Amino acid sequence: MDSAAAFLATLALVLGIAAVTSVLFQRLRLPPVLGYLVAGIALGPHDFPPVRADVETVRTLSELGVILLMFSLGLGFTLRKLGRLASTAGLIVAIEVGLCLGLGYTAGQLMGWTPLESLFAGAIVSISSTMIIAKVFHERHIEGKLAEVVYGVLVVEDLVAILFIAVLTAVATGVGPSTGVLAGTLTRLVAFLAGVIVVGLFIVPRWIRWVVRLRRDETTLVASVGLCFGLALLAHTAGYSVALGAFLAGALVAEGGAGRQVEPLVRPLRDMFAAIFFVAVGMSIEPRAIPEHWGAIVVLTLVVLTGKFAGVTSGTFLAGLGTRTAVRAGLSLAQIGEFSFIIAGIGVASGAVRDFIPPVAVAVAAITALSTHWLVGRSSAVANYADRRLPRALQTYATLYGSWVESARFAARANTPAARIRRLTRFIILDAVLLATIVAGSTLAVTRGTARLAALTGFDPPAIRLGAVALALAVLFPLLYGIARAARALGILLSTMAVPLPNPGKADLGLAPRRALRNTIQIGIVLIVGAPLVAVTLPFLPAYGGPAFLGMLLLLLGLAFWRSARDLQGHVRAGATMIVEALARQNRPSTGDEGMLSEVRKILPGIGDLAQVTIGAGSPGSGQSLAELNLRGLTGASVVGLRRGEERMVFPSAREHLRDGDVLALTGTHEAIAAATDLLQGGDSSERHKYQDATVR
Repeated sequence: MDSAAAFLATLALVLGIAAVTSVLFQRLRLPPVLGYLVAGIALGPHDFPPVRADVETVRTLSELGVILLMFSLGLGFTLRKLGRLASTAGLIVAIEVGLCLGLGYTAGQLMGWTPLESLFAGAIVSISSTMIIAKVFHERHIEGKLAEVVYGVLVVEDLVAILFIAVLTAVATGVGPSTGVLAGTLTRLVAFLAGVIVVGLFIVPRWIRWVVRLRRDETTLVASVGLCFGLALLAHTAGYSVALGAFLAGALVAEGGAGRQVEPLVRPLRDMFAAIFFVAVGMSIEPRAIPEHWGAIVVLTLVVLTGKFAGVTSGTFLAGLGTRTAVRAGLSLAQIGEFSFIIAGIGVASGAVRDFIPPVAVAVAAITALSTHWLVGRSSAVANYADRRLPRALQTYATLYGSWVESARFAARANTPAARIRRLTRFIILDAVLLATIVAGSTLAVTRGTARLAALTGFDPPAIRLGAVALALAVLFPLLYGIARAARALGILLSTMAVPLPNPGKADLGLAPRRALRNTIQIGIVLIVGAPLVAVTLPFLPAYGGPAFLGMLLLLLGLAFWRSARDLQGHVRAGATMIVEALARQNRPSTGDEGMLSEVRKILPGIGDLAQVTIGAGSPGSGQSLAELNLRGLTGASVVGLRRGEERMVFPSAREHLRDGDVLALTGTHEAIAAATDLLQGGDSSERHKYQDATVR
């Protein structure tokens, strides 16, 4: 059979069996992705399948699926939007990847793997799957803030994966993870991104607008896909992932304002090759390796599910995006995918890891891919359950935290403390990098030079190692102290921006919220810096020394945070009493007259944005209990007071049913209060659905 006929046979076989399994699994109310994986197993290079497809051909076609998917994602992200998400997504990824890298390495060590295999395992479980998430979100019609956060995290994760690939390639080939290798890799990556973006912004938006004005869908599709593959090839030639180039192509097209015209044209092509991608994943699954290494599969699956959920949820909440978005984002990103396969392949090709690692990675990816459908579908219910089960003090804190972050961002734009924030941030990053470099360098020097030093000095090797440890600790202590001091200063600065200090001579009524925010910022800095730092130094420190130190530090900060959260609850209860009194003194129960609430907010700073809402006749909230409305769970706003005629309620219970004429006092962010007002008073139904739970359609 000639090459053209062989290619056609492979394509027909893959798409035909994928179509059959997809229809079958949809009839069984199971995810179509599962059908594609089963089709891949059936077509794989094993002994038992009756038919086989050419693995290399399918793998090449699957690369087209990755390229087109990343291009489609880029169409929804202008460079301005990426700039807004960069700080938020970077914060989340620092915590999540650091935590997963450390957990994966520790899991590998507990299973008896070599340090290098454990390092590869940590990298494998750190990067989520863009393909899987995009497919699930598209099927469930998930858009808005959650989609922006998740896709922003995925873009930053892809950049981290590129760095992982460069470093692990150097480690596996014996070059070693030196500071020069890392600096050179980062410099080349930044230069590539800057060059593509600068040149692309000058050419692509004008060109794509000219193409769209021709009003020929065929021309628009060919031009857009040609640009997509061209930048993917450029990225590949430069030594980076084709996914990065394709995403940049989509973002540049979006800059030209043509994203909405191009996306529907590319979608059918993307979906077809995405199906081939999942078939390729299924073909790489070795069924016999799964029962042989089931223990490793179970352990790494648990690492992915728990580590990613904990890291993404905590990072998203610290970014000020609310409990609901944090929980849903954590559940959405709990899987691994295409970059994990690439990392595992690098390890095997270089001889750094044994042959069983890639099948284990693929099995973990398949399990977590299937669980993603269920986790995303149940994420709303889980978020609601988590919100209801939080202690009252933490519920109050979670409601107000978003408003503090909002106030700090507004203050940063209105004033000019950005220079000091950047200076403190640079100090923390520099000290952390120096600390990691010294730990790695001193450990390697002691390991390789102990015998030589013993011969030169006449001291015993244990004495030399003890002296080296003492010297390293003496050098590290100032760096640790510098990080702690800068973190405290940054916490004080940001908390003061959110909850300003009173004028001299006046009582500080914002002390409780300011202290709670300061403690949270310090915990966040410890996680952002500590999680990656511990993960990077794990191969060089004594077993579990770094995690134990980080855990003890977080425990102490957590106790201080809990005390401040309880103090905050008292502060808010006092404010709620004043709010109810203000509602009672209103002459007219009007939502527009909020002068009294503004005065309360001035008297008690840090209590969040305040608004009053009247339940009118026919309002959607009338007749429902606060528990049934699930106001805080859906929108992030809390009811702190209620006036019903002459009756006044502070923090009304969840069982309280609303009636016509009730006047509610709400606190939260601007966005949360707007969403809550819409739900209570009844805006356009399409607008209300934005705050309802996402369901399978």
